[in-house]
Order: sequence, then structure tokens, then C-alpha cells
Amino acid sequence: MIGQRIKQARAAAGLSLRALSAQAGVSHTAIAKYEQGDATPSSEVLLTLSKALGVRVEYFFRAGGIELQGVEYRKQARVPQKALRRIEAATLEQLERFLELQELIPQRLVRPFSVPANLPTRIATLDAIEDLALALRSAWGLGRNPIPVLCDSLEERGILVFQVETPAGGQFDGLAAKVQDMPVVVVGRDWPGDRQRFTLAHELGHLVLDGRLAPELDEEKAAHRFAGAFLAPKPEVIKELGATRTRLEPRELCVLKAAYGLSMAAWLFRARDLGVLSEHAYIQHQKLFRSRAWHKREPCDPYPREAPQLFSQLLFHALAEDLVTESKAAELMGMSTMDFHAMRHMERADAAAHQ
Repeated sequence: MIGQRIKQARAAAGLSLRALSAQAGVSHTAIAKYEQGDATPSSEVLLTLSKALGVRVEYFFRAGGIELQGVEYRKQARVPQKALRRIEAATLEQLERFLELQELIPQRLVRPFSVPANLPTRIATLDAIEDLALALRSAWGLGRNPIPVLCDSLEERGILVFQVETPAGGQFDGLAAKVQDMPVVVVGRDWPGDRQRFTLAHELGHLVLDGRLAPELDEEKAAHRFAGAFLAPKPEVIKELGATRTRLEPRELCVLKAAYGLSMAAWLFRARDLGVLSEHAYIQHQKLFRSRAWHKREPCDPYPREAPQLFSQLLFHALAEDLVTESKAAELMGMSTMDFHAMRHMERADAAAHQ
């Protein structure tokens, strides 16, 4: 078991055997033997490896055995296999901590995910996705206004959201999978908020559209359309932009991006999809964006990043009910007991307030 845990932690850290050997001061042949189960590391070696891998020693003794099912990547072909293994290992490590915590809480606090029964059952055109997105918002009590924190909306309804450090080059565009019948969506921790939100909405689209699409519709295009329609519903787009336009001001798009957490480029897509902009006008806007390199980096302020809160909420619930000790809570958070204690009691915030 320990060997498998060392291997998983090494994959999550993106380290080769030789790279871990150099950081830990342990020979790569010895590490290989540990991972293969041919040798058992001493407590001193485990401590050294834990520091090099950025995990607590307790990590090596945690029961594993869970697997991601139905793993799907967007643009998988552009991501090296080593990077994919690192992403999956980092996701599994977070999932293990989540599931271990969930087992410590007697009552089920996370509702199982289900698609509302009153949604349209057949989607024959991309335009029909607009009504589907509105129906889902209504069933979830979200109304038509901007969704302030999308992570919370998904986690409250049984979709687990995790974040990972992304490979260099930005090729990773998201991961979707299931574990124990729970949907899992993984996004980049370092992405701007609008990109995180679009990916989350896109993967939600796959879940909601499953079994509903006509055979001739492309599932990726449908999920893209759903993401835009869910984050910026058709009636709100028309209200914000008007029914028809010949041109949209870049500053206008910046304001809408800040309000809805949807990128400037995605707003142009929405305007074209809903007939607010003609195809010709849309192409002209695209040319402007490319001439100014805005397709790579938009000129207005980045939308704030989102962060999943469910795990922390459950952990402090368990702590308040004496279901876990502070030491165990620190382990599950991947922190030292001292740092966790300071965070728990907000000691650093208090100190800063009195300076």
C-alpha cells in the first residue's frame, strides 16, 4: 500500500524517479523498489519523501483504491500523457480526502446529483438548448440573474468540483469523470474565473444533455451552447444588448464580463448565436480581437477565480461536532497542525487587524 501511495504522490507532483531522488536525497533505485513493493521505507525515509512530495506522512497510510470512471478530457490530444497522469493523480488525492471526510460524518450532507425531471427530453436543434438552460435554472431556483459563485451552485447539487495546477502552455481544458456515481469536474486553479466558469458550465451541459440530443447534433457544440445559455440566459442577453446590433463596444463587453463572469469572446458568441449580431458583424469583431491579440488575453480585468468550498464546509462541520480531531482535520486539509490551528482560530487575521 505504501508503495502505491508513493507512486501516486510522485505522479501528482509531476516528478520522475530521478527528480524525486534528487529532491529527497534517496536513490532512485530505492524509490523504485518502494513503489514496486520490493522494499519498505523506514520512518526517516518516509519523512524525507513526504517533504519532497509536499504531503504529510499520514498520506502514505491512507487507504486508497478509488478510481476515476469515464474520464473525459477536452482537447486531450494536446496534453502530454505525463501531464494527464499528474492531473488524475492530483484529483484522486483530493477525492480520497473528500471521501474519507464524508465517511466520518454520520448523516449525508451532500445530496446525490440528479437532472430535474421536468426538463425537455428531446433536443433537436442548438436553439432548443436555450429553453433547456432556462428550465434548469428555474428548477434549481437560480432565476435569470448572474450566478455569483458557480462552484457553490454545482456542489450544492451533488457535482464535486476540484482544482489542479495546470500544465505549462495552457493545453488542459478540463476533466470530467465519475467516482461512486458522483459527477466530478476538474478545472485549473490558476485559470481566470471566466474560464473556470465556462468549463464548469460546459461539463454541466454534458450531464444535462446526456440522452437528449438528436443524433445529428455535435455534443461538444451543444455543451458549448449550453454553457453560454446557462451563464447568460437568452432573455438577459437581449435585455443587455438589444435584439439587433451592428457593433458592440469592447468596453461594453468588459462591463458584461464583470457582471456575468462570461468572457468577452463568449459574449460575442452569444450575440451571434441569438441573432443580435449578423455573421458578418461577428467576423468583423473577431478580426478586431485578433488584430489586438485579445483572443489570447482580453483587455479588461480578469474575472475573479472561483474556489470550491464544500470540502472546507464539511470539515469544519465535522470539527464542530467533534467527529474529527484537530490533528485529523489538519491531515485532511494537507496542512501542519500548527498552521491549521492558526487558520481555524483566525489568529493571523486577528493579528493583522491589530497592526
